[in-house]
Amino acid sequence: MSEREAHLVELVDESGRAHGETTVAAAHQPPGQLHRAFSVMLVDPDGQVLLQRRAAVKTRFPLRWANSCCGHPGPGESLTEAANRRLREELGAGPVELTEVGVYVYYAEDPTTGRVEFEYDHVLRGEFRPGAPLLPDPAEVAELRWVEPSALEADLAADPRAYSPWLGGVVNRLLHPAPAGPAAVPSGVPADDAPERSGGR
Repeated sequence: MSEREAHLVELVDESGRAHGETTVAAAHQPPGQLHRAFSVMLVDPDGQVLLQRRAAVKTRFPLRWANSCCGHPGPGESLTEAANRRLREELGAGPVELTEVGVYVYYAEDPTTGRVEFEYDHVLRGEFRPGAPLLPDPAEVAELRWVEPSALEADLAADPRAYSPWLGGVVNRLLHPAPAGPAAVPSGVPADDAPERSGGR
C-alpha cells in the first residue's frame, strides 16, 4: 500500500456529518464508504479552467482527464488547508484563494481497477494568477491543459470515457454555484456504463 493510500479520510453521512475515519485504501474498496473529498478547479482571469490527465499509476481512473486537483481532507483538517496542500503536491501551485461553489454526493466504480469512488465532494473554485508556476508531479499528473468551460461541456457529452466520472458534476457546480448541502446518490453502476454527466459525477 502506498503512503497516500494509508492516509486517513473522514467518513460522513449523506448530510456531510462526520461519524468516523478509515484509510484511503479501505474507503475505496467495494462497495465503498462515503467520505469527505474535495475537487479544485483552477480558473484563469479569462475564464479558462485547468484540467489534468491523471497519471497512469493512479489507483482510480488513471489516464482520464479530470479537474485541476482532487483529494481528501484528513479528519478535522480544513478544506482550504487540504486543498492547498494537494495543489502544492500535485501541481507545484499555491497557495490559491479558494471558494466553495457546491457540494454533491457521487458514486462510481472504476471498471479498470475495481476501486470505488463514494464521496461527499466539496467543489472549490481557485483563482489562478497568470504567470504563477505550475510544476506537476509526474507521479500524479500525466498532462495539463487549459480549456473553455463551454467547450469542455460539449466534449464531456461527446466523449465521456475520456474523462473522470466526476468531472461533469464539478463543471456543473462551477458554472451553476449552489449552497452546500446533500445531494442524491446515483445508483452504483460501473462508470463506463453510467451517464457520467447526470447532476453529479
